[in-house]
Amino acid sequence: MGETSDSKAAKTWQTMVDSNQALLLRKSGHDVHWWAEAGRAQGLKNDAELRDWMRDGHGITGYAQYAVSWEMFGYPDFMLRDADELIDGQYAKHPALRPVADALLAWSAETDGVEIQMRKGYVSLHSPRRKFAQVTRTNNTTVDVALRLDAPAGGRLEAVKVREGDFFDRRVRLKSIDDVDDQLLGYLAEALDQNR
Repeated sequence: MGETSDSKAAKTWQTMVDSNQALLLRKSGHDVHWWAEAGRAQGLKNDAELRDWMRDGHGITGYAQYAVSWEMFGYPDFMLRDADELIDGQYAKHPALRPVADALLAWSAETDGVEIQMRKGYVSLHSPRRKFAQVTRTNNTTVDVALRLDAPAGGRLEAVKVREGDFFDRRVRLKSIDDVDDQLLGYLAEALDQNR
């Protein structure tokens, strides 16, 4: 992924950490350090106690609580890894599939309006408005591209059964670098356009 990271840096969990901290500040008027000190002064010993205290005593819920929990009790190991470590980890035992992921990352890095967010088990592709695709090594032989795409299923574009409220109901399965072709890139471009 080194080549793509030069033209457009892939984001990791730090984006979510920063977002949650900003949300906490907007909701409460206090930053994460203030809340962590207040929580320690209360003698809170675990995440459950912290969440109850923040919700019941201060009306702070959801993602804003994560910021304080991570500050007080530590960040999960995978959240501390950089983008290269995350993608390397996804394909370490599946080197034959790495070129597929690299080709998708190259397209993403070269396409205006695409933000790459690395996760522990997948890569998330976002437009300025919202997530439009997810790249996941599904098994030993396949990389799936899940799409938020309003298009009829057919051929390589498969319909996927999803839970209510999940809009990623289209998928293309990739087994080799040859599958990253104009048709697939067209699906990605269309999903990007629909989600701008």
